[in-house]
Amino acid sequence: MSIKSRVVLGSAIALFALSACNDKDKAASATTAAATDSKEAVAATVNGTPIAKKQLDQIMQQQAAQGMPDNPETRKMVIDNLAMQIIVAQEAEKKGLDKAPEVKEQLEMAHMSILANSFVKDYMKTATVTDEALKAEYDKFKASQGGNEYKARHILVATEAEAKDIIAKITKDPKAFDGLAKSKSKDPGSKDKGGDLGWFNPHNMVPEFGNAVAKLEKGKFTTEPVKSQFGYHVIMLEDSRPLAVPSLEEVKAGMTQQLQQQNLKKMLDDMKAKAKIDIVAAPAAASAAAVSAAPAAPASTATEAAASK
Repeated sequence: MSIKSRVVLGSAIALFALSACNDKDKAASATTAAATDSKEAVAATVNGTPIAKKQLDQIMQQQAAQGMPDNPETRKMVIDNLAMQIIVAQEAEKKGLDKAPEVKEQLEMAHMSILANSFVKDYMKTATVTDEALKAEYDKFKASQGGNEYKARHILVATEAEAKDIIAKITKDPKAFDGLAKSKSKDPGSKDKGGDLGWFNPHNMVPEFGNAVAKLEKGKFTTEPVKSQFGYHVIMLEDSRPLAVPSLEEVKAGMTQQLQQQNLKKMLDDMKAKAKIDIVAAPAAASAAAVSAAPAAPASTATEAAASK
């Protein structure tokens, strides 16, 4: 990973987890095809239980988003998996396992999870963002992106002493920077390019690095080591230019989704604040041995993920 990508600051607003359901939920929902209208297209039947083509298409769309190709081979694989699940589920019902208390509890949890995820998906599909809110957000974005962008090189080392030694060498011979970067830098992404980081916005770098670059004159280098969480940098500024800020139209789609997510979080927080939640007793802390022996916890629902942000 290059230092450029490693020092890029994370976005101030994290995106929410909005997937409809996890892989098990997807497979489980497909088995409900038994309730499909008889006039609906069917992809397969298993002991008389239909697998609706519409549900197969939905699963393929979800898998395609994760990189799986939609072709006859993968469709057959999905149908085979669903068929096996239906066969085993039918056997479980024959044994009356669907009446077992723990199974009923799991089905109820799955029911709530699907409903909660459906609520989030419906909100994101139907929620609107006003032009005024969008413009206000864009104005804040534009203000944060103003200024210049820079083209610079750097040499990253582990200690201040190493950085000072490099500064002493390039003070005598600035042309030595390229060779020193290749031989001394700890940044694998830029060292082979003589420390070249290309063009970047200083706001997207860790503050120590971005501030140091913004203070340099073209063709100059830092005369003192710049310390960051990654080590000590020696930076040389090659050029600068006014930063081109994308237009509102260029960022409108992503910014609209971002505002929808902010509004969703606020709504979920309000819903939780108004709800009557009575905690009878705090769960007992599990022992280390019990934790290591316990199975993995199920994935959180989308509403839980959103509310936790």
